[in-house]
Amino acid sequence: MKPQKKPAPPPVVAPNVTTLDNDKPTMRQFALLEALAKMDRFATLQTLVEETGLPKPTVHRMLQQLEMAGMVQRDGDGRQYTTGLRLRQLAETVLLNNTVHGARHLVLRRLVEEVGETCNLTAFNGSEVVYLDRVETPAPLRFYLQAGSVVPAHCSATGKLFLAQMTPSQRRRLLGQVALERFTPNTLTDMDAIEAEIATVKRDGVGYDREEYLPGLICVAVLVPSTNRSSNLGLAVQAPSMRLTPQRVEAAIPALQRAAQALQAIEEQASSGPDINSLSA
Repeated sequence: MKPQKKPAPPPVVAPNVTTLDNDKPTMRQFALLEALAKMDRFATLQTLVEETGLPKPTVHRMLQQLEMAGMVQRDGDGRQYTTGLRLRQLAETVLLNNTVHGARHLVLRRLVEEVGETCNLTAFNGSEVVYLDRVETPAPLRFYLQAGSVVPAHCSATGKLFLAQMTPSQRRRLLGQVALERFTPNTLTDMDAIEAEIATVKRDGVGYDREEYLPGLICVAVLVPSTNRSSNLGLAVQAPSMRLTPQRVEAAIPALQRAAQALQAIEEQASSGPDINSLSA
């Protein structure tokens, strides 16, 4: 009698964290954080219940635990939730240390060599711009904003570009939930003035910070293009106003656009799998 063949084991399928077993508390919390991180707005308790499919008391308890850990924070009227500082710092650390970082950093270095001023790579988080990477100019007079620093979007060159990708109602809802602080006499805090500025940014594809965040600091920026979704990477040149004159600003824009295209190639190559390091050679 021939021995019977053992049945082949079932294929291993990666779990979907949003449909994980309810008896795995850690993964339930991960699913909740993932749902919150995907939202482009503040979330209520009921919204998160609907997104995760978890019982309301469970979601409420987890939000309390995550808030105590700094992974979630409350905003608005205290009944809305968004990602906390500790979670954002974790995300920034991952972004700063992955294999794409080296290729991005080389593009920044080459851009600094070309334009002679400090260059930044930024991302949009909530209502703020996060500095993912930065290469300083060798010039003795410069402003220091290290990677991981955050700047409000309404007074940031790349922030205006990120805001320009939203609809007017989305912008007003987002900016209406935060204090539009006036950092300098040039800071735009009136929504109509911000909308007029955003319209120009959207038309030209270039964002400016004309001493709106720090006195004496000028910044010009473009988005890193994205073919299938809104961009969440901005590229900027910044310098003291005495050096970054309007003429030098205009001269820097083509270099910014070329560097942004190089970064787009890195992002696309990274998402498709092969080695991205060859793209920065």
